Amino acid sequence: MPTGKFHWICGVDEAGRGPLAGPVFAACVVLNPVYKIEGLADSKKLSEKNRDRLAFAIKAHAMAWAIASASVDEIDRLNILQASLLAMQRAVENLSFTPDEVVVDGTHSPHLNLPVRTIIRGDSLVPEISAASILAKTARDAEMLRLHQHFPHYGFDRHKGYPTAAHILALQQHGASSVHRRSFAPVRKLIMKCAL
Repeated sequence: MPTGKFHWICGVDEAGRGPLAGPVFAACVVLNPVYKIEGLADSKKLSEKNRDRLAFAIKAHAMAWAIASASVDEIDRLNILQASLLAMQRAVENLSFTPDEVVVDGTHSPHLNLPVRTIIRGDSLVPEISAASILAKTARDAEMLRLHQHFPHYGFDRHKGYPTAAHILALQQHGASSVHRRSFAPVRKLIMKCAL
């Protein structure tokens, strides 16, 4: 159990707000102040190989970390922002100990009974948030690869559910699957068009 010698900061970030399919993921990380992990950065600026390498190092050397998600049903019911905040809340609540402060990327914070600070571009500025962004991104990518096995027509293994031209074409050809977000405009419009 960590001692009171340090001010324990928990970084939080999400992955998957923009895609048309799949859950949204969030992660939180409390880094070990005596073990520096080199190369931490915003996950979007890292190659897949570097993200995977760093995710392994974070899980091996961080003081604590947790990953959580909110489902497609929750995204459609709550909206993507609230579902993202719910995933963040779940991640922090799953930590193995209570940090002194939570720092969150962006301008919105999850509901927590802890001091919370939001930081714009925090995934580039704060190592704890960078680490959380890497864990959230790698976890979500792994889930989209798993979903690709069940829904191979859509190409989730390539675009991870984002609205690429290939994904939109696959939606038009095959319709929406059970893992597509019906509250998102391209999916909603397609469903409405098919219902006419």
